[in-house]
Amino acid sequence: MNLHMDAIRAAAEKARKSSYSLSSIPLDVRNAALESIALALESNSEEITEANAKDMKAAEEMKLPQALIKRLKYSQDKISESVTSIRSIMQQEDVIGKVLSKTELDEGLILDKVSCPIGVIGVVFESRPDALVQISCLCLKSGNAVLLEGGSEAKNTNLILAELIQKAIISVDERFDGTVQLLSTREEFQSLLKHDDLIDLIIPRGSNQLVRSIMESTRIPVMGHAAGICHTYVDKDADLKMAAKVCFDAKVQYPAGCNATETLLIHSDIVEKFLPVIAEEYEKAGVEMRGDERVRKIVEMSAASEDDWSEEYNDLVISIKIVDSLREAIDHINRYSSHHTDAIITSSEAAAEEFMDDVDSSSTMWNTSTRFADGYRYGLGAEVGISTNKTHARGPVGLEGLTIYKYKLRGKGQTVAEYSGKDGRKYTHRKLL
Repeated sequence: MNLHMDAIRAAAEKARKSSYSLSSIPLDVRNAALESIALALESNSEEITEANAKDMKAAEEMKLPQALIKRLKYSQDKISESVTSIRSIMQQEDVIGKVLSKTELDEGLILDKVSCPIGVIGVVFESRPDALVQISCLCLKSGNAVLLEGGSEAKNTNLILAELIQKAIISVDERFDGTVQLLSTREEFQSLLKHDDLIDLIIPRGSNQLVRSIMESTRIPVMGHAAGICHTYVDKDADLKMAAKVCFDAKVQYPAGCNATETLLIHSDIVEKFLPVIAEEYEKAGVEMRGDERVRKIVEMSAASEDDWSEEYNDLVISIKIVDSLREAIDHINRYSSHHTDAIITSSEAAAEEFMDDVDSSSTMWNTSTRFADGYRYGLGAEVGISTNKTHARGPVGLEGLTIYKYKLRGKGQTVAEYSGKDGRKYTHRKLL
């Protein structure tokens, strides 16, 4: 093992040591650490934005994609949003030590299923410095240690944020030393992936390519955040005025978001009325539209290729397709979706319920914008990402998604031998909670 690997393992061991004490740190102390972070961001906002300006300038000079540059910007307004998010996390109830179920195995033999932290989490993310703040705070509140690696495009911003967070939490309690650590390069994170004896979970936030690369490189469980290939389906029974409003928001409000709609499906019964209206609105907003053959007979636009149906644009681009039934819409989504977020616009409750039941995505919506799929908007305070996996956590992953559980069995000297054989004691298995 070389010096580099030694340093990475030392960081992982430090995080592991920290994780053992985190779950026992009282809630008020964890919240005090969060408030310390919030104050540090507020009092050092100028230094943060100066560091971010360096990253923005370098990104522009390197001609990085505009969607990435938008996510990279960490302005005074975004710092304020981060502070608000931190204080929202502080208001969340404690997720550690919750009794999830209680079972009497026999008189005086009580089994509790209790929530507990996952332990040590490795997170790799691209572009967004605010993700570093959110993830660090969620991990701290949920009693997890975290090792983070952000994209090189945000290195100056991430460095000052990590330093501020580390100083802020250690000033509250020295037991937080090692709770939040920043790795410098993607190579260091790749090295971290080898330490499955010290790291409990990996959360990658970024492109499909990044997620797949991580999954193929480690034996550590991975909570995947795949591409946001989100759909909005306008049903034959839709209120078309509402549909236009929602479809516009879902695409235009923040096109770089992973929850922005990338494909619009329109029922053939209402397409002649609806398509020209929404197309005009999209055109005014500078949205590039790509349609199937039937769409292009109604409104002139570029042709959608087969690849467009599985493309995450992260930009003012949308693909449009006509379908002849609710079932065709559901089948299209299940075939091409990344299982992130998909919405139906309809006045039919039966159609809405069928859509939300049968579309296999982490969030399904009725008469509202896909942009609502977000940890803060869901009342989670913030999120470490949106899981499209079918693991213990799915959709926006907040505090509860960063916990697992353990069993606690309390007895009065009982032995298994007492319950063995035909004449042994019988279990009651009585549910108490």
